[in-house]
Formats: sequence, C-alpha cells, structure tokens
Amino acid sequence: MPVLRQIALLGNPVLRTPARPVPFPLSDEVRELIDDMLATMREADGVGIAAPQVHQSLAIFIVAPRPNPRYPDAVEGPPIVAINPEIVERSAEMVRGWEGCLSIPGLRGEVPRHRRILARYQDVRGEHVVREFEDFPARIFQHEDDHLRGVVFLDRMDDLRDLACEREYARRVAKG
Repeated sequence: MPVLRQIALLGNPVLRTPARPVPFPLSDEVRELIDDMLATMREADGVGIAAPQVHQSLAIFIVAPRPNPRYPDAVEGPPIVAINPEIVERSAEMVRGWEGCLSIPGLRGEVPRHRRILARYQDVRGEHVVREFEDFPARIFQHEDDHLRGVVFLDRMDDLRDLACEREYARRVAKG
C-alpha cells in the first residue's frame, strides 16, 4: 500500500542537488518509491512530481496531467514514469505559462518553456522510450526534469514581477 511522503520545501538542499541515475532492474525500494510518489502527487493535487521532492535524490519523475483544484483546465493523461530522462530536442518556439510547484506552496510564476520537446527515458521495466511532448505535458516534463538538475521554476522566470500568491493568481489571473 502506497505511503504519502513528506514533500521537500524550497530551501531544502535536496532540491538543489543533481539527482543520481537509477540502476536497473529496479529494486523493491525504488518501485515502492514510485508508488508513493504517485499517491503523494495525487493527494497534493499535483500534475507531476520528482523524486527529489520526496527527499530522494534519484533521476525519477512522474508526469500526470489531470484536472484538479490546482489545474482545473488540465487535460487528463495517463501517468508517465520517467526514469533517467533526457530532453534530446527542444522546439525553438517558447511559450509563457503559469506554473506552481508542490515544493513552493502558495506561489505561481509565469515561466517560459519550449512548446514541444523530444525526450528519452526508461520506463519501470527498463525499456527505452523516445516520445514527443507538447503544450502542457511538455511544460510538466520540463518542470520535473529541472528538479533532477537542482533547478526550480523560479530560476527559469524572466521577471520575478511575474510571481503571484496562489490566492491572487486564482482571483485575478486564472479567471482571465
């Protein structure tokens, strides 16, 4: 049965430490970690989560877009577990969009991201996957991939004046 893990908050060194590659075959502990990450992400109304966010400096993250109170307009997609991921191509087109982070509660920022990416990663069986992501799923993938490199969305912002408290974001920005 999955366990809800404590989420590391901004200021915790694990969020600024590059993650270690994950060896295959996966250990039982890593499989449990993945199950726990998915449960923790869902409980926190996230659309993605990286292992460093649950205090594990391993190159694993989950991309799981779905509508929820934090992202009501998200289109639902099946959870993707990306292990040892790498972004191999990025579109020249950049799109600014609002992001939040489970490790930075209460804040949203407008972040430029590549609209489309081509990524390579391993799934839980160790199979190599090459897949294209665009729009919101591409944004989530890039956000979570940053966590594996010790980068948070605040580092990607062009202007910190594009930062808002969640309540103000919900009241003014999200309503259009």
